[in-house]
Amino acid sequence: MSFTITRERDEDLDLLQITDFATGIQVRILPQAGALLHEFSIPLGNRRIQVVDNYNNLADLKKNLSSSFKSAKLSPFVCRISEGKYKFEGSSFEFPDKFNDGSSIHGILSDKPFTVLEKKIQEDQAFILLEYHYKKENHAYPFEYLIKVKYTLKKGGRLYLETIVKNLSPGRIPMADGWHPYFTLEGEVNDWLLSFRSRKNLAFDEKLIPVGDIIETDAFYLPRLIGKESFDHCFLLEAVNGLPAAVLENPANGLHLSFYPDKNYPYLQIYTPDNRRTIAIENLSSAPDCFNNGLGLLILEPGDSKSFSVLYQLEFR
Repeated sequence: MSFTITRERDEDLDLLQITDFATGIQVRILPQAGALLHEFSIPLGNRRIQVVDNYNNLADLKKNLSSSFKSAKLSPFVCRISEGKYKFEGSSFEFPDKFNDGSSIHGILSDKPFTVLEKKIQEDQAFILLEYHYKKENHAYPFEYLIKVKYTLKKGGRLYLETIVKNLSPGRIPMADGWHPYFTLEGEVNDWLLSFRSRKNLAFDEKLIPVGDIIETDAFYLPRLIGKESFDHCFLLEAVNGLPAAVLENPANGLHLSFYPDKNYPYLQIYTPDNRRTIAIENLSSAPDCFNNGLGLLILEPGDSKSFSVLYQLEFR
């Protein structure tokens, strides 16, 4: 078998690593911080290209996770909740933690320790299954649910991320899911090519809350140089059978990263930080502020489950 699963300790971080010796591709997961994706790397010559922007060490993680949310699992809501407030089935709730614009952001599981349920090596893949049991820790989300995250590294540089949530409450619960990775392909964002299958994005207010309008745009429907384009937008993906929903490419080194979300991730949030060294490409089940606007909001009945998945294809062309 060409795969291994090992435990690694690096810069005071306890990591789980999947390696594919056929390609040299390596994946590292950080269970203690929301089961985030810490590394997705591929060798090129005598160096290794790490395509996921991560935290340098434990001190960096503790200091910056709650502000940058790099690679965070977004649950039970994605992006923003306006003023941190929402109503559900006649009750009002307000999240205590707020971003500097007054919104609550990126869910409530990013710092939660996930438990490893299973690790398995097979002929053509290896996977790690993790779990967190949310037990009403945050008074603004007084519901109970189980979330499982499965990382599967497959042959040919394919990384499959699957999330399953199950309602353990006696009543219905509001739910959304997503990921918040920042990607880097070496060099600067300005020099990379980007395309994604969308002709529509949501109009935002100054706090990145949808205002109800749709903006028609197809500027990146076909591959084009990012250049000086700045993103902080949520796009509505078109259904595409067998084709990637998005592709990021660095022409200088030939590295391609393709995104294949399932139908339960119909939204794509893209953000370019000011440093122009990384780009966030976030697969989401809902729009920002879905607890208030209902765009993509899921209502899980007692005992019901919902799954979400995305596949990342990393390769040189």
